[in-house]
Amino acid sequence: MWSWLTRIFYGSKKDVNSNEIYSVAEEDIDMKYLIVGLGNIGSDYDNTRHNVGFDIVDQLASDKAATWTTETLGEVATIKHKGRTLVLLKPSTFMNRSGKAVNHWMQKLKIQRDNILVIVDDLHMDFGKLRIRAKGSDGGHNGLKDIQQVLGGNKYPRLKFGIGKDFHAGEQVKYVLGRWTSEQQHSLPAAVQKAAEAVLSFSSIGLKFTMERYNR
Repeated sequence: MWSWLTRIFYGSKKDVNSNEIYSVAEEDIDMKYLIVGLGNIGSDYDNTRHNVGFDIVDQLASDKAATWTTETLGEVATIKHKGRTLVLLKPSTFMNRSGKAVNHWMQKLKIQRDNILVIVDDLHMDFGKLRIRAKGSDGGHNGLKDIQQVLGGNKYPRLKFGIGKDFHAGEQVKYVLGRWTSEQQHSLPAAVQKAAEAVLSFSSIGLKFTMERYNR
């Protein structure tokens, strides 16, 4: 009944990518999301495994023709998807101080914790595999560790992108901060695109259904 009434009073829209008809009112057009891609700033870290969070938000901005601007504690771009506003953030604080940037933009934009999504690399998962969670441990990731400390808990959504663990004992740091192999580089664009699609799904159909769709 409510769905029918909202279409009368608010109208409906058609998503050009999926041909899905959705109500403007049902999609809560003013809802905002903070999408944080973790990484390290500087050309020395470009195209490294640890910066895949940057790569994914870059893909989102590129797909929507959004422009990055230098703001307080990071680079910021804003995109729209199905009535939602997604603020993309690449913190400029370096990985182990990511919490400062996340907290600043959550407060500035008045975004609740359930509406943030932190994107990180994960060496405990096979290359290209995605895992979305509503909460969890930092898993040894310095970026997540700092965010947890600043926010005072680990209950915030995160998207983990598998980077594999093809390294010898004692070479973990070198591997994480290293660049992709030629084989990985070949498959990376498709994997990053899929992760970007998961982010859009999170903002449109919610965490639960996105987890069911992409945690395979």
